[in-house]
Amino acid sequence: MSTEPLLLITGATGYVGGRLLERLSKKPVRLRAMARKPEGLRDWWGERVEVTAGDVLDPASLPDVLEGVDTAYYLIHSMGGGGDFEAKDAESARNFGNAARAAGVKRIVFLGGLADERQGLSPHMRSRHQTGRILRESGVQVIEFRASIILGAGSLSFEMIRALVQRLPIMITPKWAHVEAQPIAIEDLIAYLVQALELEDTSSRIFEIGGADVVSYKEIMYLYSRARGLKRWFLPVPVLSPTLSSLWLGLVTPLFARVGKKLIESVTHPSVIQNPTAKEKFSVEPCGVEQAIRQALEEEDRGYALTRWSDSLSSGNTLNSWAGVRFGTRLVDSRVRECQIPPERVFQAVEKIGGTTGWYYANFLWKIRGALDELVGGVGMRRGRRHPQRLRVGEVVDCWRVESITPGCLLRLGAEMKLPGRAWLEFEVEPSEDPGSSRLRQTAIFDPKGLSGLLYWYGIFPLHGLIFKGMLEGIHKEAKLLQQDGQAYNLRENKNGKEKLLVNEE
Repeated sequence: MSTEPLLLITGATGYVGGRLLERLSKKPVRLRAMARKPEGLRDWWGERVEVTAGDVLDPASLPDVLEGVDTAYYLIHSMGGGGDFEAKDAESARNFGNAARAAGVKRIVFLGGLADERQGLSPHMRSRHQTGRILRESGVQVIEFRASIILGAGSLSFEMIRALVQRLPIMITPKWAHVEAQPIAIEDLIAYLVQALELEDTSSRIFEIGGADVVSYKEIMYLYSRARGLKRWFLPVPVLSPTLSSLWLGLVTPLFARVGKKLIESVTHPSVIQNPTAKEKFSVEPCGVEQAIRQALEEEDRGYALTRWSDSLSSGNTLNSWAGVRFGTRLVDSRVRECQIPPERVFQAVEKIGGTTGWYYANFLWKIRGALDELVGGVGMRRGRRHPQRLRVGEVVDCWRVESITPGCLLRLGAEMKLPGRAWLEFEVEPSEDPGSSRLRQTAIFDPKGLSGLLYWYGIFPLHGLIFKGMLEGIHKEAKLLQQDGQAYNLRENKNGKEKLLVNEE
């Protein structure tokens, strides 16, 4: 049997847990992930991670989960749930601590919240501290990290900040927006969690962790707006209760009102490091807020470049929500066409798009859009393309540029026209269940820049809907013609025994 330590990650489907699992998967350890619904994790990780079903509110499910575990990461909370979340958090911690002790677990690593108990605690922060205390009472060694605001692509705080800054040119800043905090980049937080495995102390410890800067939410929003090149005005108001603030956040951000209320209640008190012991015990050098924001934005771009939107989109033929579906701040319009044509022919039609071939539908509208773009200093539609049939990464296609291409499967174009935001157009082709058939997905993605970006998307969406639908049908018709031409060519070749005829080659 392997002598490598067995690590358990709870909350593996969550923001921090998923990233920790990714980081630990590169280390010489055995990994086990616990989830109430493990099917998705199994599909994603395959044999790299042992995925098991478990629920901290069901004590009977925990012994098998914890069997043989050396270190367990406890990354669970009930903030998003309804009812008495403090009681649920306490019960969960008690069940897990008792089961960990019985299973002989050597160490529990727990991620809590940073707050000064002398200044009072919000219900959420009080529950975080209580969870750490209950875990320690189990008798298992507990390494508790208390972190301030987490900044990273997809984190709760970052999504709130981004949504507010992107959508509101003028922002009301209540008192809680001026309270000091010590945000930490998600990369630095994960580094602390990983290094907890190597800590030589055998007693339970609490470490306060944060980034290099002490700032307020208002300052974070200002730094975000500067990083995105947005001009924003902040209007301070003397009072705005957490309840009213949470309702407002529920309207203008992706947060549920109940989550927003708990979040705001937690930031009404400072979250600044009082005990710097973590710097002595760990080799992490936390970055400042500006760098954390820059890393988050860069990660979003890299993440998008690696993302297959079809993995997240409905398996239906279209997304029927008016004006597309929102993923974070990105707006997505995706359509699917089932084709009784082999995938290679469908992708051949996709790869011919633009240039002399045109855009398969309403080319006169594309020309008008190009002319308007030229009027404001854009590239327009005049650049064409290098080759009528083949594309390479980095090549120009009219007002687009090829960002990624996987022959026979994927083409992603990034827009270079003048836009109040960033736009992509993506085509994916995959075999269908029926032999000789394929599924073509066409996806338009827009990342709006501020209010002008939202007005642009919603203003032209009816026209885009018409164009994108026609484009999808046009690609299908072209693929059908290519299939017929290919069949006719094969028939001529078999009949006459002549050399293959090369068509449209350089």
